[in-house]
Amino acid sequence: MASARRSIFQALADARGEYGGATIALVDGDDRALTYDEIIRASFALGSALKPGTRSGECVGVMLPTGAAATLAFFALSAFGRVPTMLNFTSGLASLKSALCTAQVKRIVTARRLIEVAGLQDLVAGLSGTEIIYLEDVRKKLSLADKLTAVAGKLMPRMLSSRPDPSRLAVILFTSGTEGEPKGVALSHQNILANVAQVRAHIGIYPGDVMLNPLPVFHCFGLVGGTILPLMAGVKVIAHPTPLQPREIVRRIRRYGATVLLSTDTFINQYARASEAGDLDTLRLAVCGAERLRDETRAFVRRKCGISLLEGYGVTETSPVISVNQIETNRPGTAGQLLAGMQARVEPVPGISGAGALFVKGPNVMLGYIKPDAPGKIVPPEDGWYNTGDVVAIDDEGFIAIRGRLKRFAKIGGETVSLAVVENIAAALWPENAHAAVAVPDGRKGEQIVLVTDAKDARRVDLLGWAQNHGVPELSVPRRVLVMETIPALATGKTDYVAVQKMAEADPGP
Repeated sequence: MASARRSIFQALADARGEYGGATIALVDGDDRALTYDEIIRASFALGSALKPGTRSGECVGVMLPTGAAATLAFFALSAFGRVPTMLNFTSGLASLKSALCTAQVKRIVTARRLIEVAGLQDLVAGLSGTEIIYLEDVRKKLSLADKLTAVAGKLMPRMLSSRPDPSRLAVILFTSGTEGEPKGVALSHQNILANVAQVRAHIGIYPGDVMLNPLPVFHCFGLVGGTILPLMAGVKVIAHPTPLQPREIVRRIRRYGATVLLSTDTFINQYARASEAGDLDTLRLAVCGAERLRDETRAFVRRKCGISLLEGYGVTETSPVISVNQIETNRPGTAGQLLAGMQARVEPVPGISGAGALFVKGPNVMLGYIKPDAPGKIVPPEDGWYNTGDVVAIDDEGFIAIRGRLKRFAKIGGETVSLAVVENIAAALWPENAHAAVAVPDGRKGEQIVLVTDAKDARRVDLLGWAQNHGVPELSVPRRVLVMETIPALATGKTDYVAVQKMAEADPGP
């Protein structure tokens, strides 16, 4: 794709030229509006201030919530040829230190306000040996040279910015770690801009649209889909620092007339419940990803708000979107059709019929992984094919139905059972609650399934009755039901299966 043969910062400069420097491009969480001119000028000023003490191609950590500060830090580093490395400040000290080591990060750009509001003082104190740079301090100490660079950069952004090969490393993100230790994912300028072009062509996002993005920028969906894409497309983005404020998010959707919302099943459910008549009327696209979109959520949102949700599918390793439903061809129960320029193949998995392991290839597939045991080394996917680790079925029209993670299947007495099916049974019985199924060792049958739920009245006998009445094999009924106050979740809204697994293994059962 021709649009991908630029650096990300050069693409931002081109967007400024196409849509006008005075056009408002981003509205921060405090409702401060920034134009394209202001973003470019501030990026050069900040980039000039952050440049000393670093080298071209060096990875610099960005630990900030979604908003203007994170956006400016990303483009500031990119403009001067540094590699923004997006850090999940909710993941805990051990995961954060692992990420710093994996990407060989020596300094982190953050904000005192974040540390104070999020209570991250102990986390920062634990990062001894890493230089912490606070944006508030940088702003106060901007030199005359920094300010002159900003003025010159606004006038000649393409000339003064770094010009890396578009196929080179642009950003490092980390896998969510829902099933194990996070790995660094190396994405190139070409990867990201290709996916931006693919998504724009597939679902039709246009200048004049207004996108509300509450998803974290340390997640690829929030960074590329919710920040970079709208800026490249002339779409005003209303940034919100956290997805955990449903009433405030609904208020801002109405205030700014947002037409596009990026969300997850977990969060869109909360927003719909917090909304009042008319709050979400301006939305024409509500795209859900990162986790399965439940039928119960789809029906509830349509009934209350009159919105048809579009389910998509993607992973960090594909920058991130692989497929998404379209308004005119929205097929519930699937994640839509493959984006243009991508190839897919499905390989058989023993014990699973009618579906298989999904491999994908295309211009948006990552440069490779950076693993904790080999810091700084990018290991590319074999022959360009990325193994998603997901089990899918693809019909004759190319619609992709996700059956579950390959690791999310249990082996019971020689039979293969989908843990997603177990969760679906629970969701059918208790749609208002959260459920997570995991497999734990069993001396007799290899593994047994444990359902962890926050439904206070959940009983195995009810699950068994539902399964019998709907023709679902008894093997899909969990052996044990563990009722908890809450189900652990990651900042992206995904279930934290590592924590759930520990809960299940710690409970001896009857």
